[in-house]
Amino acid sequence: MNRLFGQGKPKGPPPNLTDCIGNVDGRAESIDKKISRLDTELVKYKDQMKKMREGPSKNMVKQKALRVLKQKRMYEQQRDNLTQQSFNMEQANYTIQSLKDTKTTVEAMKIGAKEMKKAYKQVKIDQIEDLQDQLEDMMEDANEVQEALSRSYGTPEIDEDDLEAELDALGDELLLDEDTSYLDDASSVPAIPQGVPSDTKTNKEGVLVDEFGLPQIPAT
Repeated sequence: MNRLFGQGKPKGPPPNLTDCIGNVDGRAESIDKKISRLDTELVKYKDQMKKMREGPSKNMVKQKALRVLKQKRMYEQQRDNLTQQSFNMEQANYTIQSLKDTKTTVEAMKIGAKEMKKAYKQVKIDQIEDLQDQLEDMMEDANEVQEALSRSYGTPEIDEDDLEAELDALGDELLLDEDTSYLDDASSVPAIPQGVPSDTKTNKEGVLVDEFGLPQIPAT
């Protein structure tokens, strides 16, 4: 059958906007290079015209410059068209990519919602409330056990009036203990004399006196 009807050519991949944008941008860059070369020729012709006198030679150079300028205008128009095409395709490509991202986000949200519903079905509110009640009862029982363990045994009953009286008396005793007047008496004691006592002493008039302060009788 392939010999009779032939075999069709394999289909290539579908067109891609990114590749198209790259091709258009490449063509625009090629045209920019051509415009740059034409600008160089225009500058050369303009310099020649400045140095030439009026006449057929100058007119011929002028015609060449006009022809180059006309080509430059055409190339600039083509470049502008390609630039606009590239911009339009970039906007379309951006929109398509945004829609793809939105679709992916929506699908992820749907999957997340399904997972949340599945997990929520496994959670029973009644069981959680029962668990909370059980924990609360257990805490109350634990407090009762602690109170029972901390109960005191054999403590005699004491009258509160007696306790208050003892407390007042204890305060007076503390005030008495805090009396420091005895320190004043200790501070008034005369100071201990310094130095070693000598055998000879004199009074104010310079007379030798004994240990009792009486004048000494000179030895004969």
